[in-house]
Amino acid sequence: MTVPCYAQEDQNIEVEPSSEVFLEEYTDKFQEAFFEALKQKGIQNYDRAANLLLECKQMDPENTVVDHELARVYLLEKQFTYAKAHAIEAVVSEPENYWYLNTLLEILDNSSNTVEGIRNSIPYENELLQQNLALIYFNTAKYSQALSLLDNLKAVEFAKRLERKIKDSLSAMEKPDKQPSTLRSEQPAMDDPLKGYKENLEQLLTEKEFHAAAELAKEAKEAFPLQPFFYYAEGVALVKLDKYKEATGTLEEGLELLIDDTSLENKFYKELSTAYTALGDLPKANMYLNKIKTGS
Repeated sequence: MTVPCYAQEDQNIEVEPSSEVFLEEYTDKFQEAFFEALKQKGIQNYDRAANLLLECKQMDPENTVVDHELARVYLLEKQFTYAKAHAIEAVVSEPENYWYLNTLLEILDNSSNTVEGIRNSIPYENELLQQNLALIYFNTAKYSQALSLLDNLKAVEFAKRLERKIKDSLSAMEKPDKQPSTLRSEQPAMDDPLKGYKENLEQLLTEKEFHAAAELAKEAKEAFPLQPFFYYAEGVALVKLDKYKEATGTLEEGLELLIDDTSLENKFYKELSTAYTALGDLPKANMYLNKIKTGS
C-alpha cells in the first residue's frame, strides 16, 4: 500500500511510509484483538469476545476463522440467528472443513432447525461436505441420517467403511461381553446407545467401580467424541484413582464441548477444583471453585 508523498519545505526529499510497516501494524492489531477475544471467550465474557471478533471481522471481512469463532460465541450466548449466519458463512467459505460444519449442526440442533432447512444456503452437493456430515451424524448417534447419506455418496469405500463402523457400534452395544462384568443394568437399546453408555457409567460411578468407569468412559468417548458427559465421567474416575493430571486434561477438554447445562458445568468445576487442589495448584483450584454457580 502506498500513501501520498509529502515534500518537506526545508529538504527536497519525499517521505513514503513503508507498506510493510503498515501491514505489520495492521496484523498486530488484528492478532491482539483476536487472541483477546479467545481469552474473553475462555472466561465466559461472551459479549466482550463477540465485540472483539466483530472488530476483527471489520479488519479482515474474508477471514473464515473469525466467522467460525463468532458462530461459537453466539452459540454460547444462545443468539442462534447470529450464530447460524456466521456458521453458514464459514461453511460456504470452506465447505470441506469438518469443524465448521460440526459447529453449524450444533447450532441447528440447539435451535430446533435441520440441515434440510438451510440446504440451499450451503454447498450441500460438495462430496467431502457430505462425507463430513455423515461422520457427524455417526458421532452423534444419528445412525439413520448417516446411513441415508451413505446411499448417495460417490466415495464408495468411505461409505462402506462408515457403514461397517455404524453396524459395529450397534453390535458392540448389544453384546454383554463388551461391557464390564460389574454392570447389571440392561444393555442399551439398539437405537439409543448414548443413553446406554450414560446409564452404565452412572451406575459404575455410584458403585465406586472407578477402574471400570474409566475404561468404559474412554470407549464411550471414542464412539461419541462430542458428548461432554463422557469426559466428565472419565474425569471423576481418574480423580478417584488419584490420576489428577490426566483428570484435569480430560475435564478441561470436555468442558469445551459443554453448552447450556449449568448442572453438569458445576460438576466439571467441582472435579477440576478437587484435581488442582491435589496437584497443589491452588490458584487454578480456586478459579474453578469460584466459577460454580449457586442455586443450580
